[in-house]
Amino acid sequence: MSLLNTIMLEGDLAKAGGAVGAGIAALAAGIGIGQIGKGAVESIARQPEAAGDIRANMILTAAFVEGVALFAVIAGILAIFVK
Repeated sequence: MSLLNTIMLEGDLAKAGGAVGAGIAALAAGIGIGQIGKGAVESIARQPEAAGDIRANMILTAAFVEGVALFAVIAGILAIFVK
């Protein structure tokens, strides 16, 4: 809690929002990747002959989620350092 208080005392509310937003983006990306993996494993368990196609789609979707999460984290960090 002291880190949040330090951010609030030193700077704008935008800095605190940027820090919180970057953290939320990282957490949401982790949850999203977990859901993608869970769905892929369940799909492969139900239809093992389609494992190659499911795996390829899973990797592509995970890459998209990672890209959006990276963009969100960078935007949050920029909100902290740029005035």
